[in-house]
Amino acid sequence: MELILQRVRLLPDRTAGQIYINGDLFCFTVEDKVREVPNEPVSRWKIDHETAIPQGLYKVVTCFSPKFGPDTLTLLDVSGFTNIRIHGGNSELDTDGCIIVGHKVTEVGKITPGSSRPALAELKVRVRKTLEAGEDVWIRVINPV
Repeated sequence: MELILQRVRLLPDRTAGQIYINGDLFCFTVEDKVREVPNEPVSRWKIDHETAIPQGLYKVVTCFSPKFGPDTLTLLDVSGFTNIRIHGGNSELDTDGCIIVGHKVTEVGKITPGSSRPALAELKVRVRKTLEAGEDVWIRVINPV
């Protein structure tokens, strides 16, 4: 399974995006600000807890997180970052480089309260089924053109 996270708006303090599964819009996302500078090492542009991960293709697994509990969706091998999760929340204030998901947005880059947990629960079910079937799950993060 490949998830596509298409970043659609780079805002001064956050990044708005959408996740697609099999070409269909699944949910909306909010991340920290994209600071990525192409062909520059992450250490030159990353601000800890305030920067979105670089665009790229990442394997997604489930693991236990002390903060988010069992079956936490986790991205592997993100250059310059650790413990990158897909989890619930409402704004860039709820993420430290992670991806926040929700079914509805109140404004660009803000998840409607109450829509995050259902989106996350549904995404976890889809990922878990794929992993249990012995298939890998990937997420392709794409910056706007």
